[in-house]
Amino acid sequence: MKSPICQSCGMPLTDETILATNQDGTQNHEYCIYCYEDGSFTEPNITMQEMENICVHYMLNENHGFDEPTARKIMNDLLPTLHRWK
Repeated sequence: MKSPICQSCGMPLTDETILATNQDGTQNHEYCIYCYEDGSFTEPNITMQEMENICVHYMLNENHGFDEPTARKIMNDLLPTLHRWK
């Protein structure tokens, strides 16, 4: 079974410490702490293109073994399928 991913950025939600929080303080299992906090998006006006740029930056700098074209392709394919961007 695949692990859940953040429905904003695609980050794997494999650890409870990166789960977002709802307004009432409960964990939100749909988003990561970087995208969603206390019941709202941390960057409410970010565009999908800006999110792609941020994600690609991390994919390249976190030693995941991706080159930029591959990272962009992954994010171009993934982001439009996530709840936030549908």
